[in-house]
Amino acid sequence: MEWINIDEEVEPDILFHTQQIDFQLRDESVYKAWLENILKSEAHTHSEINYIFCDDAYLLEKNQTYLQHDTLTDIITFEYSKAPISGDIFISIERVRENAKDRKLDFDQELHRVMAHGVLHLCGYGDKKEEEIKTMRSKEESCMQMLHDKG
Repeated sequence: MEWINIDEEVEPDILFHTQQIDFQLRDESVYKAWLENILKSEAHTHSEINYIFCDDAYLLEKNQTYLQHDTLTDIITFEYSKAPISGDIFISIERVRENAKDRKLDFDQELHRVMAHGVLHLCGYGDKKEEEIKTMRSKEESCMQMLHDKG
């Protein structure tokens, strides 16, 4: 059995996983660079950030178990440390598709917004109060522009 030294520094990384869904980001390196630029622009460092792409049922179970919410959602963010930032960001691809359709947006555009939303939560931005929501939407737009300018 190999023991993990909890004092050992974790190499900064942003990882992408799937649970109960067939989904693959097209170019993970582009997304990693983009998300790292978002963190840098917010003056944050990170250790490990995991994006877990899943279906509605999987995310609903997380919502019920950990947040005691019995509703579908597109994203749940779990923060494990603030400095350096680490956490898990769960995204329901089914919800993203449905939200994109409802908002008459391209799937990728909605996915990018939700991905930025998760990392912004890790940077300390909230979205419960009206003023927080305005700030979050503005930050999401800036983040999406960063990705657009990159590509």
